[in-house]
Amino acid sequence: MGIRTVAVYSDADRKALHADLADEAYHVGPPLATASYLNMDRILAIAKEAEVEAIHPGYGFLSENETFAQRCAEAGIVFVGPTPDAVRLMGNKGVARRFMRLAGAPIVPGVESEIQDADHAFKLAQSIGFPVILKAMEGGGGIGINVARTPEALKSALENALTRAQRAFGRSHIYVEKYIEGARHIEVQLLADKYGTVRHLFDRDCSLQRRYQKVVEEAPSPAVSPELRQRMTETGVQIGRLAAYQNAGTIEFLMDKNKDYYFLEMNTRLQVEHRVTEAITGLDLVEMQLRVAADERMPFEQEDVKLRGHAIECRIYAEDPWELLPNTGTITRLVEPSGKNILVDSGVVQGSEVTVYYDSMLAKLVTWGQTRERAIATMLKALDAYQVEGVETNIPFLRDVVRHPAFKSGDYNTAFLGQLRAQRARSKAASR
Repeated sequence: MGIRTVAVYSDADRKALHADLADEAYHVGPPLATASYLNMDRILAIAKEAEVEAIHPGYGFLSENETFAQRCAEAGIVFVGPTPDAVRLMGNKGVARRFMRLAGAPIVPGVESEIQDADHAFKLAQSIGFPVILKAMEGGGGIGINVARTPEALKSALENALTRAQRAFGRSHIYVEKYIEGARHIEVQLLADKYGTVRHLFDRDCSLQRRYQKVVEEAPSPAVSPELRQRMTETGVQIGRLAAYQNAGTIEFLMDKNKDYYFLEMNTRLQVEHRVTEAITGLDLVEMQLRVAADERMPFEQEDVKLRGHAIECRIYAEDPWELLPNTGTITRLVEPSGKNILVDSGVVQGSEVTVYYDSMLAKLVTWGQTRERAIATMLKALDAYQVEGVETNIPFLRDVVRHPAFKSGDYNTAFLGQLRAQRARSKAASR
């Protein structure tokens, strides 16, 4: 688009790919996120020095922070995302739930009050019944989420949620919801301009998660019928309009075994898995974000958005293939797959260091096919061709997931990956 780019990098990211690809790159601070990528004063000072017109916050750190969006506006810098008011309304999960309740939208049972301490958490959890899920009010990516199936597990789950939320978002506000067993996690992608136009770009299935963070996503969901898809996308658009939303955003739903769906939260940012939506619509979501942020009108009608084929994304992590614990080190060899209908959205090159400071995702591997079966076949070929040495990756785990009969049939839910790991552990124990 002819736009010059300015990147920021911490000490741990001096040799990172994003800093190398940008036209200019500025040092933002030490490795710890609170002193670098969450340091609003430093980021805005760099923006002023580099004379930038806009800041794209990505999909982590300050991307859903209404204070940062407000400070950008006060500094005369365009925040590539929703308005501070929309972030405040929908980016905070507790506030968004109250808004949805007032709007009459179906929501997961829960209590929007911020948890004050362990005793308060116990009283709230008792009021809705175990099992419960503790969630960070801010941010996304499954960070700050812990399930407590019993009262005895509640204190530990709360401590973990508080710690992870503080580390990732610089804030540790937690609330509690009912945990729905055997649910599907379905998302509706929205795009909206400042003139009140809201469009949906169909749905994604993000049910394949480990520790409440997504691993494999696909679009559209194999569990959603055309009639249900129409209802869910219309609900998503209605929510976007109620919130006077602008830019890219995602409405997340939980769908139970009876195909009833409930509003879960709204991500007021670009999603990691936006690439599968791009693959099935032919639209570039980042370009659309920039155009909307530049006050352009939506360049298409809803009926112009056509669903074509099927796309799957596998997140490539530096981690033990089955324990799924982060792994660090230097990538000594890297061979990424290529070919028709294969996309590698990578953040690393050969020689890149994987550190302890940030998320261990190396890349997103996306495949597309005219049918879901073709997209799966291409994904298996791509995973077989992917070679990483120097750090362990989850590629062997991903191969097992994509080959599994439950995945191939589309009959899975948010508990599937945990069950798959448990089955493997039992098999290994029996073979000893």
